[in-house]
Amino acid sequence: MQLKSFTNVFQIPELRRRVLITFGILAIYRIGIAIPIPGVDVSALKAFFERQRHTIFGFLDMFSGGALARIGIFSLGVIPYINASIIMSLLQTTVPFLEKLAKEGELGHRKINEYTRYLAVLIATIQGFGLSFAVMSMRAAAERPIVYNPSFGFQLLSVITFVTGSMVAMWLGEQITEHGIGNGISLIIFAGIVDRLLPSMRNTVSLLSAEEISLLTVLLLLVIVFVTLMAVVWVETAQRRIPVQYAKRIIGHRMYGGQSTYLPLRVDQAGVIAVIFALAILSAPYTVFQFMPNSSIAQKFISFLSRGNVVYMLIYAGLIIFFCYFYTGIIMNPADLSENLKKWGGFIPGIRPGEATVKYIEWVLKRLVFAGAIFVVLIAILPEILTTLLKAPFFFGSTGLLIAVGVALDTVGQLEAHLIMRHYEGFMKKGRIKGRWFNIG
Repeated sequence: MQLKSFTNVFQIPELRRRVLITFGILAIYRIGIAIPIPGVDVSALKAFFERQRHTIFGFLDMFSGGALARIGIFSLGVIPYINASIIMSLLQTTVPFLEKLAKEGELGHRKINEYTRYLAVLIATIQGFGLSFAVMSMRAAAERPIVYNPSFGFQLLSVITFVTGSMVAMWLGEQITEHGIGNGISLIIFAGIVDRLLPSMRNTVSLLSAEEISLLTVLLLLVIVFVTLMAVVWVETAQRRIPVQYAKRIIGHRMYGGQSTYLPLRVDQAGVIAVIFALAILSAPYTVFQFMPNSSIAQKFISFLSRGNVVYMLIYAGLIIFFCYFYTGIIMNPADLSENLKKWGGFIPGIRPGEATVKYIEWVLKRLVFAGAIFVVLIAILPEILTTLLKAPFFFGSTGLLIAVGVALDTVGQLEAHLIMRHYEGFMKKGRIKGRWFNIG
């Protein structure tokens, strides 16, 4: 990778404008994260979340970029929008009206996006009430309350703030997607993950200085992080290339076709999306049970979903595998691929066109999705394994690493596409950066 390639980004006026807009919007979002809602004891809140960092609250705080731990105006972040996107994606496969809209092209997609936003407002309102109940019932050390005056007025103000903040975060993400570089919603999550790196490194150095962890443990964890990073990059860019041969056709006085190419199928079609969707679904019971703070059943259920619990890991793994298959089924239709190949005179050598091609592509996809899903599950539960085997006193965020790598590859891939389109050299002297092209919503 060349330094000159990065300087080329700022030599193209349009690309420079897009990059600056992206950084500017992310900066605005980060400023909003630092603003807490009125009536909250920030020091007591910090002490509470210090005890909760190894629970699902830690994961949700990662997705909000640290806003949840501060009970800031962006505490809900883009989670309501992600939940709404999941629900709308599911409904498109079951509700004929939405299925018809999805096939109407750009106009239909705009209408579905409009419904998704309305649903996101409803979900944000419900989650806002749940979070306000949770905040009022939270206690720091020595039963110290987090809210100075837990009244209905505080709850109403906090819900309005949470819903407004979530809608602003969604709007900021859409502005990045439209006017900046990369997928805005994914970049907002990415910024929150990267923001936690420096404090984690500083905490590790402090623990090492205090001799709470050994140098050997730190070195071993660094090796694991490096190997995991390489594995994630390799799998995220890996492809299964199905050979395709085009028959020769004479149109007018010219001959077309007769060339060989391939149909690229990614090993990990939906790894990042599957993790985001799975964590969004896992956050739903917390929202519901915050309305029942005194219920023993609710507290017992929440304890089952605590990180490190076998039930939690099984549910988390199952959701990831489900969403890997579900998302791949939405974006990859073997029947459409087969029809397009047939339309343009293409065929897979040794496979009959039509139904046989459909079954062959389905056979390949099922095995690819299974391999990719198992890899994502292993990456997702790696922190639990490290905590158990190495007794590491700090969190190794391989789930965050998976998301960060996927978003980074997608964004760098888009930057490289802009450079090459304007006849500039890409980021690599040989080959291309194969970014992940995905969209939430």
